[in-house]
Parts: sequence; C-alpha cells; structure tokens
Amino acid sequence: MSNNLKAKRSANAEKQKRFRDKQKEKGNKQVRGYVTPEAMRCYNAISEKTNWTDSEILTNSLRITYAAYKCGQIKLLNEWLKDNENKSSK
Repeated sequence: MSNNLKAKRSANAEKQKRFRDKQKEKGNKQVRGYVTPEAMRCYNAISEKTNWTDSEILTNSLRITYAAYKCGQIKLLNEWLKDNENKSSK
C-alpha cells in the first residue's frame, strides 16, 4: 500500500473521529440497528414526504413514540401498528 493511500485513510479516520467526538460533546448518541422491510418502506415514505435526514426521522420517531407513551396512548399506537402490519406504503 502506498504512503499516499495510508495518509488519506489516516486523515479520513481522524476526520470521522473528530465528527464522532463533536457529536458526543453535543450530547448526541449514535443508535444503530436493523429494520424490517416494512419499516424500511415506512422510512422511505417519511423521507419522501418530509425531506428529513436519517437523524431527524429517528429522533422524531422516538419523540412521537415517547409522546404517545406519556399521553397514555402507547397501547392504541401499538394496536394500530399490529392492525396495519404489512399495509404500509407498498
């Protein structure tokens, strides 16, 4: 491997580390996971309609779910999800 390629990889790794550190300083936490094909269809529909970033979609999804919980509507939300399983934006 050439020294130039090694230097580019090292610079990119440092840039990524600075970005992650800056996000941590802001109090942001990286959340990772896998989604079902149905959830991906929902994600695509939300993304197209709102132009939200990945982070905005995840953040707002968590906040909406929490709001449903705090308002005593989590059972209703869960029932809707079960009743409408496999019916999302095909």
